[in-house]
Amino acid sequence: MATMRSVVLKAPIDGLPQPDHFALVEQAIPALDDQQFLIEHRIASVDPGVRSRLHATGASYAPPIPPGGTIDGFMVGQVVESRNARFPQGTWVTGSGGWTTHSIGNGRGYVMPVADTGLSRSLWLGVLGIPGMTSWFGLKRVGEMREGAHVLITSAAGVVGATAGQLARAWGAASVTGIAGGKDKCDWLVEACGFDAAIDYKAVDDLDAAIAASCPKGVDILFDNVGNAMIDRVLPMMRLNGHIVVSGQVADYNVPHEQRAGITNTGEFIAKRLTMRGILVFDDIPQFAAAQAEMAAMIRDGKLIYREEMFDGLAAMPEAFCGLFTGASFGRRLVRLGEF
Repeated sequence: MATMRSVVLKAPIDGLPQPDHFALVEQAIPALDDQQFLIEHRIASVDPGVRSRLHATGASYAPPIPPGGTIDGFMVGQVVESRNARFPQGTWVTGSGGWTTHSIGNGRGYVMPVADTGLSRSLWLGVLGIPGMTSWFGLKRVGEMREGAHVLITSAAGVVGATAGQLARAWGAASVTGIAGGKDKCDWLVEACGFDAAIDYKAVDDLDAAIAASCPKGVDILFDNVGNAMIDRVLPMMRLNGHIVVSGQVADYNVPHEQRAGITNTGEFIAKRLTMRGILVFDDIPQFAAAQAEMAAMIRDGKLIYREEMFDGLAAMPEAFCGLFTGASFGRRLVRLGEF
């Protein structure tokens, strides 16, 4: 009988995740029902947002992953067996699949064919996948990006932040400033991605002063991937009718809910008529194809760049994931499971 291997959660995690919080298990691949298809995963992602689901409790867009549950993530793979005419054998697909070698789809949810763009299929887990779509729709729909906007992006060297900054520049931003950790990341944002400025939060004594100096005219759009403390410090620098895009909370994921920083500068919302809104990009799936086509053209034209960090083998997924929270990552972290 054919088997599949998966990485599962041992127990709810408090604090920083460690590789030994996870286990590798093997199980039989079940027979397909009508309309189902079997996907062999060839490349998979590790995603910081999954951290919010490794607590026993806590608010998230999806329920906690129970002990013994397969860790969620995105994949690119190939259909190797099918009882669904829309997804015949041989079809390349991307979507939700988890930290596993195989998954079973039925054509519902987030599983879609990979378009032939002439680019690496790995990009469907990064700049052309959920992270890139978060950047696109976070700016366009939630941030109401407009020409002449002053944009501030936190965790800017990650795939979401770096892509958002490049899109903002392409869409006519007056200025784009990023916040990242480390000189190499900040240099890359300015020299390669076209940011006007990048603040190394590890190297400044007064982050508030550094932001104010880099954004002397204030901030129209804060694209935040960090969390409450960052939003609170930027609120006084927001401009009239500004928008705050809540994209991620990487600084808060490993902090117990009751110990997380709050937002105190709420008077700014009234005085400046600010809008703060979260983005869950699955709301935008019907519009993905058009955005992906435009972004693929930008990549081919050298107008949108990206970085990837590649690990090998399913057993490497916990290590790749844990490094997301220590500052070790620089680029989209992916794990190669086969040829793609």
